[in-house]
Amino acid sequence: MRRTTIALLAALEATVAVLVGLGLALVPLMLLWAVHFGLAAPVDAFFRAAADAWLLGHGVDLVVQLDPATAATVGIAGADAPFTIGIALLGFAAITFLFGLRIGRRATATGTPVVGAVSAVLVTALLGAGLAVLVAHPIAQPVLWQAAVLPGLVMGGGVLAGVAVAFGRSGWATDATTSAVRDRLDTLPFVAWAGIRSAIRIGVGSAVGVIGVAAAMLAVRIVIDHPTIIGLYQTLGAGVDGGIVITLVELALLPNLVVWAASWMLGPGFAVGAGTLVSPSVTLIGPVPGLPILGALPADGAPLGVLWLALPVLLGFGGAVLVGRGKRERDHEPWWATLAVGAGAGVVAGLLMGALAWGSGGAVGPGNLVEVGPDALLVAGVTAASVGVGAIAGAFAARARSRGADDAPAESPGGPWWREAGGDEPREAPAEPSSDSATAGRNSSDDVETVEIEGLTRGSRGR
Repeated sequence: MRRTTIALLAALEATVAVLVGLGLALVPLMLLWAVHFGLAAPVDAFFRAAADAWLLGHGVDLVVQLDPATAATVGIAGADAPFTIGIALLGFAAITFLFGLRIGRRATATGTPVVGAVSAVLVTALLGAGLAVLVAHPIAQPVLWQAAVLPGLVMGGGVLAGVAVAFGRSGWATDATTSAVRDRLDTLPFVAWAGIRSAIRIGVGSAVGVIGVAAAMLAVRIVIDHPTIIGLYQTLGAGVDGGIVITLVELALLPNLVVWAASWMLGPGFAVGAGTLVSPSVTLIGPVPGLPILGALPADGAPLGVLWLALPVLLGFGGAVLVGRGKRERDHEPWWATLAVGAGAGVVAGLLMGALAWGSGGAVGPGNLVEVGPDALLVAGVTAASVGVGAIAGAFAARARSRGADDAPAESPGGPWWREAGGDEPREAPAEPSSDSATAGRNSSDDVETVEIEGLTRGSRGR
């Protein structure tokens, strides 16, 4: 396939990714415009709100300046001054990332992943900047440089992940850029390259495991606290159409809540306003944003909450054992190489969880609402330390187990051919027939066959 065609297809898929995200934000707003406002409100305000939501979902800050009447209605200190909304609705970023994953895999299948990646990232960045310019308004102003950079970075992360997955399954592509990268990596010693791959696999697997357990725990909390959540919906009195919009906003925030739950399990916890903290050891909550799903926040520190700290350690240990299982070619590596694999896995997991924690938090309004979400540096440090300890222990355990298997006496699955079926004593091998007996056997068999053939011949003549 020609490079131009690949670039155009990647650009088209990137455009579709942006349109899908915008559509998911616009449809409920159009429903609100038609049902609640009776088509009387200016429709351009709803288009701007959808674009602002999409940009927020990719980490773009929104500078808000409320008019005096609206600021007085809000009733929050500092609402009359310009403030920043910086929390990312990660549901929109997840959509873009998944599209990027698909683009990366498809571009790699064509043999030219760099062309597809560059095209998708550039188109996403241009569309983000264009949206920021189009929806600029005195009430809500997106930060232009962030709109031109951050959506493209999200798409680029998805594309790189897709390329990595495709390389892992089908090998390297054949274009000049990836061939140059492959040649450079081939210059690394085997110990270094194998260690890097193992550390990445263990670290990514541990981070994914933490997120998966956090998602399950959040689902359980929502089920348990659903009466409180329903009561908050009724207290808001938003009606059916308003309730649908609020629910969709909560769905867009659901990935954020999963990351917050992961931060809670890891120990640092998260904030829902300045001076607040929700963690396994203590829960200090003040005024929180008016989202019913926040009714699932724990009222107090969970009993035995510190036991959750063992989760990343166990995940790191299990990942290192699974990755190191059967790799007997590394038994003669120095001890520091095994140590480096475990420590590197901790660094990878810490970077991933720290990035997710950073992207999941931010300001949601003026006053105390400027500080919402987990402390990214603290989450990264705790994750790196806990996963690293578990991965180091698991790597040395796998190394010791592999060496023990090498030291054990090897025996074929069926046993040696000279053993009897039910015993361990060897028996003598069957004697080889001599050449004379073999020749005699062949002659006698030939005579028998000749007699039979002659008999058949005489019988046929008699007929």
